[in-house]
Amino acid sequence: MFKLSSPYKISRDQEKSVSQIIYGFDNEKKRKQVLLGVTGSGKTYVMANIIEKRNRPTLILSHNKTLAAQLYEEFKEFFPNNAVKYFVSYYDYYQPEAYIPARDVYIEKESDVNKEIEKLRMSAMNAVLTRKDVVVIASVSAIYNIGNPNNYKNHSLILNVKDELDLSTLSRKLVFMQYHRNDTSFEGGTFRIKGDIFDIYTPYYDFPIRIEFLGKEIDRIYYIDPITAQKIAELDSIEIFPTKTFIFENDIIKNATENIKIDLDERVKFLKNIGKNLEAERLKQRTLYDIEMLYEVGYCKGMENYSIYFEDRKSGQPPWTLLDYFPEDYMLFIDESHITLPQVRGMYNGDRSRKETLIEYGFRLPSATDNRPLNFNEFLRKQGGDIEAAEGATLYISATPNQWEINESRKSVVELLTRPTGLLDPEIHIRPTENQIDDVINEVQKVIKKKQRVLITTLTKRMAEDLSSYLTDNGISAYYLHSDIDTVERVEILRDLRMGKHDVLVGINLLREGIDLPEVSLVIILDADKEGFLRSKTSLVQIIGRAARHVEGRVILYADKRTENIQYAVSETERRRKYQLDYNKKHNITPRSIKKDIRDSLVTKTDDSSSEISYQEWIKSSKPPKQEIKRVIDSLNEKMLFHAANLEFEKAAKLRDEIEILKEDL
Repeated sequence: MFKLSSPYKISRDQEKSVSQIIYGFDNEKKRKQVLLGVTGSGKTYVMANIIEKRNRPTLILSHNKTLAAQLYEEFKEFFPNNAVKYFVSYYDYYQPEAYIPARDVYIEKESDVNKEIEKLRMSAMNAVLTRKDVVVIASVSAIYNIGNPNNYKNHSLILNVKDELDLSTLSRKLVFMQYHRNDTSFEGGTFRIKGDIFDIYTPYYDFPIRIEFLGKEIDRIYYIDPITAQKIAELDSIEIFPTKTFIFENDIIKNATENIKIDLDERVKFLKNIGKNLEAERLKQRTLYDIEMLYEVGYCKGMENYSIYFEDRKSGQPPWTLLDYFPEDYMLFIDESHITLPQVRGMYNGDRSRKETLIEYGFRLPSATDNRPLNFNEFLRKQGGDIEAAEGATLYISATPNQWEINESRKSVVELLTRPTGLLDPEIHIRPTENQIDDVINEVQKVIKKKQRVLITTLTKRMAEDLSSYLTDNGISAYYLHSDIDTVERVEILRDLRMGKHDVLVGINLLREGIDLPEVSLVIILDADKEGFLRSKTSLVQIIGRAARHVEGRVILYADKRTENIQYAVSETERRRKYQLDYNKKHNITPRSIKKDIRDSLVTKTDDSSSEISYQEWIKSSKPPKQEIKRVIDSLNEKMLFHAANLEFEKAAKLRDEIEILKEDL
């Protein structure tokens, strides 16, 4: 199923690691293994080779969105003819529902959903259920409740050419699947009807589906361009999935709401018995409103908090997550496992604490605690390789694996300590903190003259922002990167650094694990002797590794004392440097910097697609009716106003010019 496409030739050590891991999975029944690979050793390429040779659906779990986006781009290049998908939280901004008893403050859930990432999530879920040649790169959001995969699959709609179906029946079915009719603004999750032509824009695919009827018979099915409506590809049949996973028939909703009422009555009585009359009345009003919404429209805000009633789950049973969408023989790769696994381990308790407060003060029923992420034991039971007979497998991947992964794999550790490029681990210099910023500026200017890049790590967001501003004021093109920056923008910032729009990037811990920036020749670590998570043994080794992709790689640690963690990081780096040096001498390898193409943006923004489309050519070649040209003008006008409202005036101006061209032709 999988066909690996790559200009790279696999090295001896990489091939040895691939063979050893696959042999362990298939012949020795070692369903859980560790790949200990140094920075720049080609761990991602090893993963791709394992996927091609084992031919299993694969989930790659990453600890942050930035690294997940980088892996997504790399695997799309490795497997251009297979389904490579991206699954991360679709919130650019997320404020969960919460209550602070000490201040009597209720914080309603607020979120800003990124539509492009929401589409990528839906596309991933759809691909896992319909294809075997699928690789999904996901953040730890993969362990959160997303609904029963069987329910999502069973509510799909299969349409075939020559099927008999009237337009009103098709409309009703799509409305039940949470599609909305919109004949003016055509976007994901909507449909429109023009005579005997029925257009459906699914939320998980780039191209809408056009269905042409001949009476009550489906005459043709094909994909169309969302702007010009030109035919893309003809189909014999199509399977259409719902826009949401929480979709249920009326009888299930009726039964669920009856059970919600029963639990509501019991909870209200309990709260009144302990003297919490205000909380009892609050819970009653809020829950009855949700019940009414479920009766009327089949959906309510926060419906996932009632998920156990609809999915026939018992309280305490694990929720349905992305892991359940995969078949039993899937492979799970946990990238940078030393930090990804602790994240997975910590998700459950934080969510539980917040929900228990909401329940105690009458904002939610106790069932809200069952809308949650997996706890760590549940995650372990669902990971690849837990069911021995199914041939699933889990690979923990890290340059610095924790002892837990080593023990969990029964010490089945495959080491990859050499780089195909022959690059050595960077030289390390330790300098005092006195006048460190002046010294930083001096070192940065030396690197910029060579047209190379610099990473600087700080301990706080404020310091990252202030330092980048200070460097900019001193004539150095610098930018900061931390968790407040949304997913797509993070990728753009890293891309701009590689292209030379910025020379320096200042960040906290987001720059540590797996960020692949071969133009970086200098890494600067401020406050290296401050003990804590960000300056632990593992963290320091990872930060130092960011300079291991350049032949002139150096690291400067500013510290007034050599802590135990610094001493470990320096000695471990020297050990790996010597190992690579001996390997280079043995095989007559001359170190060379990594050369890596600078990829396009993470998401192709449809809002900017006008620059790639010649509407004049479309009008000349297709001769569309005036009504169709007017529809395109309306669509572009809506996008222009959206960009103007977001102060994106250049994009708005570009669309305005396109609209003027269309109006002239009209």
